[in-house]
Amino acid sequence: MVNKLIGIAFIAVGVALAVWGYNIYDSATSQISRAFSGDTPLEAWAGMVGGGVFVLLGIVKLK
Repeated sequence: MVNKLIGIAFIAVGVALAVWGYNIYDSATSQISRAFSGDTPLEAWAGMVGGGVFVLLGIVKLK
């Protein structure tokens, strides 16, 4: 039972991180930066990749 709750919490945190990372990636400042230099903010990648990792860990905990 505890593992399932931890898994659900990991999934929730992962989704929140992924959404936060995507919001940074899709922000106006980031779009302008990508247009001129091609650089993506590190926070955006960290949020999206970290969110994916947390979701995967949550799915593993649910099994």
